[in-house]
Amino acid sequence: MPSDPTSLSVAASIACCLLVLGIPGLITGAAAGLRGWLLAGLTPLLSYAVGGLAGPWTAAIGLPFNAWTYALATVLFAAVAFGLRRLTAHRWPHEPEVRAWEPRANWAVGACLVLATVIGFYTAVHGMGHLGAIAQGGDAPYAANGVRYIAETGDGSLFGMGKVNWYGDGSPPFYPNAYHLLASVQYTLSGGSIPLTLDVNTALLPGLLALSLVVLVRAFRGRAVLAGAVALASVAPVMGMYESMDRGPLYPFLLGMALTPLAAVVLRRYLDRVAPDTGFVLMVAAVGLLCIHSSTLFGAILFAGPLLAQRWIENWRSIGRDLLALLPIAAVAMLAAWLQLFGALGLANSSTVEYLGWPPEWRATTALGALLGFQHYEPQPQILLSVALLAGFIFFRRLGALRWIGLTALVTGLFYLAVSSSDAPLVMALARPWWDDPYRFITMAIVPLSFIAGHGIAALHEWLKERLPARVPPAALAAVVLLAFVGATNGLYTESNSEVVAKGYHRPNPRTLEITPGEERAMAELGKLAKPGQWAMNDRWDGTPWTYALSGVRTVAAHDDGTKPPSDAVLLAAKFRDYDTDPAVRAAVQRLNIHWVILGRPADPPKRPYADPGVNGLAGLPFLKEVYRNEDSVIYQLNR
Repeated sequence: MPSDPTSLSVAASIACCLLVLGIPGLITGAAAGLRGWLLAGLTPLLSYAVGGLAGPWTAAIGLPFNAWTYALATVLFAAVAFGLRRLTAHRWPHEPEVRAWEPRANWAVGACLVLATVIGFYTAVHGMGHLGAIAQGGDAPYAANGVRYIAETGDGSLFGMGKVNWYGDGSPPFYPNAYHLLASVQYTLSGGSIPLTLDVNTALLPGLLALSLVVLVRAFRGRAVLAGAVALASVAPVMGMYESMDRGPLYPFLLGMALTPLAAVVLRRYLDRVAPDTGFVLMVAAVGLLCIHSSTLFGAILFAGPLLAQRWIENWRSIGRDLLALLPIAAVAMLAAWLQLFGALGLANSSTVEYLGWPPEWRATTALGALLGFQHYEPQPQILLSVALLAGFIFFRRLGALRWIGLTALVTGLFYLAVSSSDAPLVMALARPWWDDPYRFITMAIVPLSFIAGHGIAALHEWLKERLPARVPPAALAAVVLLAFVGATNGLYTESNSEVVAKGYHRPNPRTLEITPGEERAMAELGKLAKPGQWAMNDRWDGTPWTYALSGVRTVAAHDDGTKPPSDAVLLAAKFRDYDTDPAVRAAVQRLNIHWVILGRPADPPKRPYADPGVNGLAGLPFLKEVYRNEDSVIYQLNR
């Protein structure tokens, strides 16, 4: 299959992904004074902030977004970070950071993080079948075509990606594009395919979430055992990362969730030491979350807001000082990200993308059982996570400075209960940043719940340590407890989780896929036949909206979202087969430079073969010449 990559292309794609996500954030974070775990955890988020701001701003001043402008933006961000750090060192002296963990403990936590990352990566890839597999969900072609569009045109604007589907007189919607901007650089540098680029990013998401939670524990001076346990527990729940790999996939949302815990880290760091360098890191992190997706910033507020509640309950006199300190950060962040903010406000009032929300799933009591049983629509609950969660609640007071995460779990959990069981106007209004989608809300709730489950595992270690003879080494006991959890859960539920991922990538009968192997081969063949700049007519509801991502050939329909499409797309979908007799159709074909027709697997009777009337019954028409056919697809050349 064209999507099957070589080992070399896989290695190149993984290496380019790590470099693109790592180098800009690493340089910027180091210049801002970040070190150790804090630098490691914030590096990806800072990279997305650099790229997410650089893309729209380079477009605004007429420059392309590519590896070179991304590098230039990195230099500018690092220079500002270094300047503020030097200013801070001279005017805001601060105490040296107290070491939280001994070197041995750091290595042990690192080992847990590596294990969690490897298991999460394997689970995702095992479910996909292989890196480079094509995601079958409806959101995938929009992301895939968008990444290729940015890579080929350099258009990093917040409306640019939408032009692939809403061109001409269509109104492309606002869409935060930090994910797609960095993926476009990875795609360009690696030389791999678009599906391979997307899959590598997706498979790394569980590891990113584990890293963020480790940094959260470290920043709040939690025990190393807690950090290791949380890293492992975070990649086990099926509703954490894996469900939305199957459904969508919801690429920006999942990325945002993996990085959301860092909001609490940078917020506390700034409020504990209000200074230009800590303020810069807080501002850039907040903007980075916004650049990934508008809902991510709101999610970060839900996640980190309880931190302020605990902080203010313990010291209510700090309320005014903290709020005053946050004002300049909010002001500077609004200036830096005003393109994103105005775009988000415009989307909320846009007629291009209608907000309908999702229907309720079930009763609130059933939703509560789904949360506590770690079982959404899966046949079996992840019962050992539920046991660990119970232990976490029993020993909850031992969380100390991290007790606020219980309030985070409560708030996000109640939000999920409301969204999954009600379509009340207030619920719909509050849930709008997440499209009133129960799947997103259960993921938001599962992250803090898995943290508490990890605490339950760490509390078990502490309980055993207090009761076993002193000659039992605590480190050995920790290893036994953590490895026992991994073993008891069959490798953190790897097999059952990968089965959920698999539903979004392959099926026993490949011809029942949304993008069949035959369609994929036809799209690759069209890339060989078409000349640069030539377009193809297609049907919106078969697999061919993937054509541009896979072959570089633009199509009339590039996404299954047919909300207010361009007038040319409407006309051709209805009347393309009248090309010989309808001057308006010929004019639209001329405007779009259409030279080809590609059709995927037709629907089974009694349905008509293709949803768009204008592409039914094309065989034998005098203005079309069949040039390729396989078991699922056909390509015609237009005689113009």
